[in-house]
Amino acid sequence: MTAKVNVKIDPFTLEIVKDSLIATGDEMFLALARTSMSPIIYEVLDYASGLTDSKGQLLTQGNGVTGFIGMLTFMVKQTLKKFGGEGDLKPGDIIIINDPYGGGGSHLSDVGLVMPIFHGEEIVAFSANKAHWTEVGGKDPGSFSNDATEIFQEGLQFPCVKLFDEGKINQPLIDIIQSNVRFPDLSLGDLWAQVAALRTGEKRVKELCAKHGKEVVQASIEHLLNHGEQMALKELKKLPKGTFEAESYIDDDGFQNGPFKIQVKVTITDEEFRCDFRGSHPQVPGPINCSYTALVSAVRTIFLAITNPSQDVNDGVFRPLTIITDPKSVLAAERPAPVSIYWESMLAGADLIWQALAPHLPDRLSAGHLLSVCAVTLSGNHQDTNEPFLIVEPSVGGWGAGKGMDGARGQFCIGDGETYNVPIEVAETRYGVMIDEYSLRTDGAGSGEYIGGAGVTRSYRAMSDNQMVSATFGRNKFVPWGFNGGGDGSSNEFVIEKANGEMDGPFGIYPRYPLNKGDVVKLMTATGGGYGNPMDRRADQVAWDVKNGYMTVEQAKEIYGVVVNPHTFKVERVSAIRGSSNEHH
Repeated sequence: MTAKVNVKIDPFTLEIVKDSLIATGDEMFLALARTSMSPIIYEVLDYASGLTDSKGQLLTQGNGVTGFIGMLTFMVKQTLKKFGGEGDLKPGDIIIINDPYGGGGSHLSDVGLVMPIFHGEEIVAFSANKAHWTEVGGKDPGSFSNDATEIFQEGLQFPCVKLFDEGKINQPLIDIIQSNVRFPDLSLGDLWAQVAALRTGEKRVKELCAKHGKEVVQASIEHLLNHGEQMALKELKKLPKGTFEAESYIDDDGFQNGPFKIQVKVTITDEEFRCDFRGSHPQVPGPINCSYTALVSAVRTIFLAITNPSQDVNDGVFRPLTIITDPKSVLAAERPAPVSIYWESMLAGADLIWQALAPHLPDRLSAGHLLSVCAVTLSGNHQDTNEPFLIVEPSVGGWGAGKGMDGARGQFCIGDGETYNVPIEVAETRYGVMIDEYSLRTDGAGSGEYIGGAGVTRSYRAMSDNQMVSATFGRNKFVPWGFNGGGDGSSNEFVIEKANGEMDGPFGIYPRYPLNKGDVVKLMTATGGGYGNPMDRRADQVAWDVKNGYMTVEQAKEIYGVVVNPHTFKVERVSAIRGSSNEHH
């Protein structure tokens, strides 16, 4: 906890400095995007940046990826643990860290930087960021291998070491990076972008200290954290009290092992939101394991959705949150377990809480969604230049329906948050592929009074020989769940359509599938779960769904009891088994 500052400050100044800190986080976020080299950062926004106080408590964070909420805190705390002695950290130092078990939190591709910010000889704050590099080496292009058996196969590990020492670059470390990644210009370009964003944060905090004084800034930090806690406790009091349970399964670890059972007990009081994952499956041989840090970030995301989604994020907000799990479980794996596709277990943990509480919070939580990042890496040589290329990209899919609303169509999963696809024009220019199709996948799943949102179909056609695609589409066997009488959604899956007319698949997880010119990898993401009895969906809305292709004429009749004219798309007849409330349609 930040030390008490015995200074009387007027509330207006406290608010001004508090909001200045939040604005600094936003400015750091933009600085990184505008100077990065990789589409995964400047197009997709797979990164986060922000400030912590001198103890590592998060003050503000700008992030495209919600799965990074909380990871900056763990990075700074690991830095303080390693460099906590007198004089170990100096002005101009920058620490690099991606070790999932030593503060990094996710997988090796997400590289974090931490910079102490000094006022005089005292550390007053830290600026930190975490960005997904296109490459950190390892056995596979793109680095997050979906058939790794230990972390040493997944790329370079930076175990909280100094990248800059008093402003002087650690050139041997740069040389090691340059020699171990497949696209050094991209990786090092992103590194310098992260440095620029850290220095932006440093500059703004120093300006605040110079303008208002260190004591005022520290008092505002304490005010910011306490305000976050008060807001969270206020929302906690509105939630239903008691213990709520759920269990589910993770499909596969990439080696056809599984399914793996996971479970949670959520206990809510006026003062605490407690999530107990004990009893979940032990860590597994394949790389779907996540570290405890990753689990915390996922739980923080769903906690915010349940309490106050618009709340500015800081560590005060999460003071009422308690997370417990067994060590060496699939939700809290330990070295040297592989973690490169960690999101499969991390997000499954968040989904458990979602599933446990959705029936009790229908105004806040919808039915189940695609859940998986549905990540794709596709590599080869460009057909025009013969230069190597690498696609690293998440996929959008369907979200679940909820009380009074159909599910959202073609959105990223809860862990990716407000990120984006690489635009088709950029992809076809930079990469050796043609995008044959990018459309809604209207399979009619997720039936209900309110229907699940459609997933998408995205098809990459190889424009050269000897390409290679790896894809990880979790929630392949255990589909998005419906609730309150709604039907389940559909699977995430992909198939290979070969140039000779053969088809292979469907698959959930597949490493390094070979593609030659004309072969197509067809990626299909899930439709979300439905909400409510399908027989309660308005008949005219069912006809509109048929017209828009969300369901077929046959599905309208069999599932919704509505006969729709396939030529005029008018309702011809409503089944007698539907409720009388729909008869006038």
